[in-house]
Amino acid sequence: MASPDLITPAQIQKTNYHRKRKIVHLICFFIFMALPFSNVMRFDIPKQRFYFFGVELWINEFGIIFFAMMFLMFVIVVSSVIYGRIYCSYACPQMIFSEASLEIEKWISKKVTKHFITWPAARRKLVARVAWLAVLGVASVFLAFIFISYFVEPRDLLARLMRLDVQTAGGISGAVVTLITFLDFTLVRQTFCTTVCPYGYLQGILGDANTLLVTYRDEKHECIECKKCVRVCEMGIDIRKSPYQIECIHCGDCIDACGDVLSRLGKETLIHYTWGETGKAVVDETKWYRKLGIRDAKRVVVLLVTLFYLSGLTVALSMREKIMIQLQPVRTTMFRVGENGMIHNRFRVRLVNRGSQATAVTFQAEGLPGANVALTPNPVPLQPGEMVEREFDVSAKRFAGAPAVNHFRIVAVPSGGEKPESFDETFLMPEGK
Repeated sequence: MASPDLITPAQIQKTNYHRKRKIVHLICFFIFMALPFSNVMRFDIPKQRFYFFGVELWINEFGIIFFAMMFLMFVIVVSSVIYGRIYCSYACPQMIFSEASLEIEKWISKKVTKHFITWPAARRKLVARVAWLAVLGVASVFLAFIFISYFVEPRDLLARLMRLDVQTAGGISGAVVTLITFLDFTLVRQTFCTTVCPYGYLQGILGDANTLLVTYRDEKHECIECKKCVRVCEMGIDIRKSPYQIECIHCGDCIDACGDVLSRLGKETLIHYTWGETGKAVVDETKWYRKLGIRDAKRVVVLLVTLFYLSGLTVALSMREKIMIQLQPVRTTMFRVGENGMIHNRFRVRLVNRGSQATAVTFQAEGLPGANVALTPNPVPLQPGEMVEREFDVSAKRFAGAPAVNHFRIVAVPSGGEKPESFDETFLMPEGK
C-alpha cells in the first residue's frame, strides 16, 4: 500500500523557471539593442539631448527629466520591496551576459570535444579556450558599441568604429568599454554581483517580512541529499542554509531542480517562492492581489508614489511644446523715429525646434493700428534641433489719440498645426501730436 504522503508524478505540477528566465533574458537583450536606435531611452551627450519614449528632451527641461528619473528609480524600488532580487536574475545585464559567457564556454568545449575527440585533452582545451576568447572578443566590441550608442548617436559612432577612432572622446570611450566588457566576461562574471554591485546590499534594506524569497522548507525531513539544487545554482550556493544569502538572486533554478528529482519519487519540491521566510508560497495564495505581492499598506503606498511620478511625467510630456519661443523687447533704445515718420521698437526672439520635423514660425502684430513686423525671412524656418536668435523691429505710425505707451500683441504661429503663442508687449511712441 502506497504511503499517504506520496502522490503520482502525473499529479505534480513541475516548474520551469529556468526556461522562463532565459526567455526574459532574450527579450531584455533585444530591448537593450533596440533602445538606442529607436530613441526610446538615450542620452546624447554631444547634443545634450535626453530621448525618452521618442520625445527629444533638452538638457534644460529639468522638470520632465526629473520626473522620468524619479519614475525609473521608484520602479526599481517597487520591484525590490515586493519581488526582492528578481531584477538580478531576470533583467540585470551583468547577470544576463555573465550566464551567456558561461554557456558559450560550455557549448564550445562540447563542440571541440565532439569533433576533435582524437586530439590530446590539453590541445582540445587550448583550442576551445582560444575559440571562446575569440567569440567573446567580437561580442565585447558589439556590446560596447550598443552601450556607447546610448550616449553618442549610433551612425556617428559607427563611423568612428569603422575608422578605428581612438582619439576622440567617443572612440576612446568605446575602446575602454570594449576592454572592460571583455575582462568582465572572461574574469569577473558573477563575482561582480557579490563584490562590486551595491544592489544586493541595498536589497537587505528595502526588503521586509513580505518580500519575495526562495525558501527551503523540509519539516518532514524528506531531502534525499542529491544536491542537485547546489549543482544548478548559478551563484554556487546551497539554498538550504538560508534564504537570505546575499549571493542568492532568486532565479528559481533550485526550485526546478528539487521538483524534478522529488517528482520522480512522488513528492513535491521542498523549495518554493514564498512571501517572506515564514509566509505562504506564491502558488498557495488564493487572492490575485496577494499573488502579485500586494500584501500590506506599505506596498500600496509605494505603488501609489510610483503612479504619482508616472502621472507627473505624463502630464509634463503632454504640456511640453515642441517649438519653444522666447520674446522680449530690446530697451537699450526706447524707440527710433525713421525718416518716413515711422516709429520703430526693437525686439529679440529666440526660437528652438525641439521636435523631429522641420517647421517655420510666422510673426504677426495685433492690436496696434498699421503695425508691421520687419523680420526677414518671415516665416522663420527651423530645422529639427535648431536654435535661432533674431532681432527685428515692429514699426507703426502715430495715430490719432495714441498714448506714449501702447499695449499690443505679437503672435507667433508655427506651421504644422502647432498651437500659436502670443506675447503681450508695449510699443513706445514719442509724446506729442
